[in-house]
Amino acid sequence: MKLVTIALTCALFSKAYPLDCFECAVTGTGSCSQTKTCEASQTKCASVTAAVTAGGIQTTTNIKSCTAPTQCLGGSINSEILMLTVNTQCCESNLCNNQEPPVIALPESSTSGKKCFTCLAPGNCTSTMECKEGEDRCFMVTVPPVGTVKGCASQSVCSGALNPQLGAIVDLHCCEGNLCNNALRIGQSILFLLLVPLASFFLFN
Repeated sequence: MKLVTIALTCALFSKAYPLDCFECAVTGTGSCSQTKTCEASQTKCASVTAAVTAGGIQTTTNIKSCTAPTQCLGGSINSEILMLTVNTQCCESNLCNNQEPPVIALPESSTSGKKCFTCLAPGNCTSTMECKEGEDRCFMVTVPPVGTVKGCASQSVCSGALNPQLGAIVDLHCCEGNLCNNALRIGQSILFLLLVPLASFFLFN
């Protein structure tokens, strides 16, 4: 009986003990050695690979930190001219987030069956695009000084669930019907201004 009590006590103690995770943001090649002791609500270590593709050039950033279980998500936002994918992998032991998740490769031939309007040039938002697999929403937002941006997005981006990974999103408007982003109310957003530099280094705080 004593052995059972001791085992249960140890198990409970280990669950409550603070978790240590790697914490950094590295664009391109580089190493991560900084660590952090997580807050009580952050019960997982996360490693996030965010890839921005613009003009055929892809920039990849790997971000490591503590996180809550609800943030262990992936997703994408895509306007054909600019695309962002986020792949988050989580684990539960000390310093377990030492790996880099692969970049999510959206399949060229596989689509979600949804079509959305996109803007191929400033003021020209009459073109349409086929959404990739997993992109089940259309979006619209205004990004000063670029102007209106439209395209396809995954539900995790539209719901705000990926905000810690992406940075602040203000008035990103999404809808579910085909070509439904034709007349959505235009809002202001700094999302696309943050995509290339991914300047939010401590994303899960």
